[in-house]
Amino acid sequence: MKLNLLNKEELTNLYKDEMMFDFPRAELKPLRAMLRLMDMGQYDPLLVTDDQGVALGYAMIWLPRARNGALLEYLGVLRGKRNGGLGSQVLPLLAARYGQLFGEAEAPTSDDPAENDLRRRRIAFYERNGFRVLDYECALFGVHYRALIRGAADVTAEELLQVHQSIY
Repeated sequence: MKLNLLNKEELTNLYKDEMMFDFPRAELKPLRAMLRLMDMGQYDPLLVTDDQGVALGYAMIWLPRARNGALLEYLGVLRGKRNGGLGSQVLPLLAARYGQLFGEAEAPTSDDPAENDLRRRRIAFYERNGFRVLDYECALFGVHYRALIRGAADVTAEELLQVHQSIY
C-alpha cells in the first residue's frame, strides 16, 4: 500500500464523494477549513492505494506548527472495501511517515446504547493498533472525544493537551 498526497481538487472530490457519507455532519470539518490548512502547509490529505494505484481509503492529517507529531483527523476505507483489515494496515504507514500520531475518538457519552457500543468499538480498534487512551477528553463543536496517542510511550496527557491546544 502507498500513501499519496492529494491536491486541492482531489481532496474536494474525495470530500464530496466519500467523507460526506462516512462521517456525521457534526464531526466533519468544513472543506474550506481543510483547504485553508493545506494553503498554510498544515494539512496532509492522503489517499491510500494498493500497489497498482487502486484507491482503498484515505487519511486526513493535521500537522501542528511545531511538527511534534501529527493529528490523525480522519481515517476511512472506501465503500465496498471495508471490513477487510485495511484500516489496521494504514496506521503503520502513517506512523512510519509521521512518527508520533495522536487522535480523537468519540467518547461513549450518547443517550443511545447502540451508539455507545459503536464508539467503544472504535476506541478498541485504535487500542488494538497501538494507540493508548489518555486521561482526558475534549469537546469540539459539541462532540466529546477521548484523546489517543501512538508512538510515544512517555508522553503524558498534559503534554498531549499542549499539542492539542497548539493545533486548535
